[in-house]
Amino acid sequence: MASPPSSEKPRAAVRESAFERLREVAPAGVEVVLLDDDLDLETVDFLIPSHADKATLEALPGLTNVAVVQTISAGTDWVEGRMPPGATLCNARGTRDRPVAEWVMGALLGASSRTLECAPATSWSTLELEDLESWTVLIVGMGSIGRQVGALLEPFGTRVVGVASRARDDLHGIDELPALLPSADAVVVLAPLTDDTRGLIGAAELAAMHDGALLVNAARGPVVDTDALVAEVTTGRLRAVLDVTDPEPLPDGHPLWTAPGVLSITPHMAGDSPLGHRRAIDLAARQIARWLAGEELDNVVPR
Repeated sequence: MASPPSSEKPRAAVRESAFERLREVAPAGVEVVLLDDDLDLETVDFLIPSHADKATLEALPGLTNVAVVQTISAGTDWVEGRMPPGATLCNARGTRDRPVAEWVMGALLGASSRTLECAPATSWSTLELEDLESWTVLIVGMGSIGRQVGALLEPFGTRVVGVASRARDDLHGIDELPALLPSADAVVVLAPLTDDTRGLIGAAELAAMHDGALLVNAARGPVVDTDALVAEVTTGRLRAVLDVTDPEPLPDGHPLWTAPGVLSITPHMAGDSPLGHRRAIDLAARQIARWLAGEELDNVVPR
């Protein structure tokens, strides 16, 4: 458990995009400061960094005063290897479930309705609608976001198959993927990026998907092998909707941009709705209050 602050007026530092909201909801007695290039990070007790803040991430391992690092994203792979020895890392799990799940639904409906395919069209053609009711959607990474996707799919009558790191209750284990992939009309990737999941969806897994199946990645780019994906979508055998890629940002001219099977690529934005962002900042404020009171923090990331 992170120790409560020793200073009379602890400091919480956050990027500009969250600064005003955190100042509004932070507990009394906390000084909320702007996390910018002029800030002395050794004066910060509670740090809320951004994955894009390279200078802060480079300095993070050497900091001696920071007690808590609270992300406003569910994923923490970008900061885990940089944590100061005595600090506690917490994520924002649960705050962005709904917008990510809605993005996934947009991808599934955009593919089944053919609207994504028709979006760039400049001439009339004949296409057949598909029914989500007839689909089997395989969700790889059945955490809180996966459960939300399953709930949103329920009214459509879609068959949802969930996969977790190990089999339990109604979920299949990751070792069962080879047997599950051939019957999936869509594979939704929501697994966190770890040593075990890097390249989880590779050439063999993509080859196991049936012709015309859809890959939806709203997790992390490296969970899917990019070269293997390029090979499948370039021929058009598989379709894909991607919010994340490897590399990221995806360079201009990369073959994924023009591959016939790629229906859409969005710039890693699936969870970045205004309400999702607000919930993440409000969670950070509650975490500050718990830390000040010497209580156990929520969403602690094991180290």
